Amino acid sequence: MQTARQDIDTILERYPRHPQHLINLLQDVQAEYSYISPEHLTLICDHVEVPITQAWSVATFYKSFSLEPRGEHEIKVCLGTTCHLKGGQRLAEACERNLGVARGQTTADLRFTLDTVNCLGSCALAPVVMIDNDYLGRATIRNLKKRLDESDDGSD
Repeated sequence: MQTARQDIDTILERYPRHPQHLINLLQDVQAEYSYISPEHLTLICDHVEVPITQAWSVATFYKSFSLEPRGEHEIKVCLGTTCHLKGGQRLAEACERNLGVARGQTTADLRFTLDTVNCLGSCALAPVVMIDNDYLGRATIRNLKKRLDESDDGSD
């Protein structure tokens, strides 16, 4: 069985030791681990020879990167104008209550991460919630709870 260090070494070996590969390495580590740990950030910086402050700036600028562990299931509640008007805020609040986490946080068991977004691009189906890569259009608190219960039971 490979260690985490061997796994990241496999990723690092794909790229030459040059600062231009910083974002590519961050993306690959994010894809592999669902977040970028402080240890991985340090190893990436050592490999591409950039200061940790530069990598930190990049990783915190782009929303696609996370420096905290993410849940197995990612929930994104749309709060764009149409979704907001059709109940998106209530859906976000229901998720917070049911999961016991605030927006932008992950449940202690690492099952769910809850976020809100400005638009999911499906205004005709408002309100919309995205669970992992699946869109739940015309979402209600009831059908959202049902879908989250199914995810929590492992019957994805």
